[in-house]
Amino acid sequence: MLYNNFKDKKLSKLGLGGMRFPVKDGQLDQDIAEKIIEKSMELGINYYDTAYSYQGGISELILSKTLAKYPRESYNFATKFPGHQIAETYYPAPIFENQLKKTKLEYFDFYLLHNIYENCYDVYMDPKWNILEYFLKQKEKGLIKHFGISTHARSDLFTTILKEFGEHIEFCQIELNYLDWTMQDAKYKCELLKEYNIPIWVMEPLKGAQLLKLNDKSKEIMAQKHPDWSPAEWAFRYLMNMSDVKMILSGMASVSIVEENCGIFSEEKPFDKEDNKILMTVAESLKDNVPCTKCGYCRRVCPQELNIPLLMEQYNEMRYAPSNTVAMLMESIPVEKRPEACLKCGMCKRECPQFIDIPTCLEDLTKKLSTIPSWAEICKQRLIDAKKMQG
Repeated sequence: MLYNNFKDKKLSKLGLGGMRFPVKDGQLDQDIAEKIIEKSMELGINYYDTAYSYQGGISELILSKTLAKYPRESYNFATKFPGHQIAETYYPAPIFENQLKKTKLEYFDFYLLHNIYENCYDVYMDPKWNILEYFLKQKEKGLIKHFGISTHARSDLFTTILKEFGEHIEFCQIELNYLDWTMQDAKYKCELLKEYNIPIWVMEPLKGAQLLKLNDKSKEIMAQKHPDWSPAEWAFRYLMNMSDVKMILSGMASVSIVEENCGIFSEEKPFDKEDNKILMTVAESLKDNVPCTKCGYCRRVCPQELNIPLLMEQYNEMRYAPSNTVAMLMESIPVEKRPEACLKCGMCKRECPQFIDIPTCLEDLTKKLSTIPSWAEICKQRLIDAKKMQG
């Protein structure tokens, strides 16, 4: 296993994400989850990422229970505060104290504010909850060794988040892979984090396994350069080549996947400019994007004052792979500014220099959004699932 130095820690470059342990008959399969964790420890992984809300709260339990078999200094336990969830209150103390109690840990090696984004930014900033100050005090007490954030925020809010939290955080967890380099504007986020000298923690390196489902043409292009690399290896080595990336998390749902991924992370291999060019070509072929350049001409003439470039961005995301991230972001937009508010007047279409049929795109986006649950529905279902998992 390859390792990175981070402050006082020597961290495995690959971390185990605790969000995707296998489920059987509606329950987390604890036997297989234990085997996954044990194999990860055996192969040198020493960073374990979970969250208060993962798999109905069982993820924290199974990780802490299994890792308790090993010396405390042999692993790093990371979890998160659920300020992004829909809840009646957001007082941090009851949550944090419960996390310590149920995991039976004296401290957390890494602790994050979970997914600061458009719809929950005000929660994290609300002085009533005193969230940031509370966790900085826990760090002073030694109950948190290293403090950071995770976020799916769009670029404009991401900039604001770093202005508010940048001086307090030691690392930032973002969605990063060769497709989202442009699709989610990860390039801008990485550049901004570099300005703040904040190391990068990676989530969704395979974009929820979507980067494993490549077409034959893409596989052929990649095989011509590295015939022995799998699509997963291409995606991981792209990230391993980034000096500011200190942790790459993977939600490995079987022992065989742990073995495969740890094999990739067992040795360094060159990743050159030609490799990067190949992946950018593959990324463009995966997107099949509506060619919106965000020029803003459409916004100037829209009688509903819709943020059409933003909606086009989400439309492209939905065309590629519908996700909870889209649900979160769309819910942060006022109802009267969502795609269904389009009057189909066609003024935007006449102004568009790319000749995009914007009204038709917005109509299609509305239909696609109706096929996925809202963020409120997702949170409600997670509570139901949590009660089932906890008996």
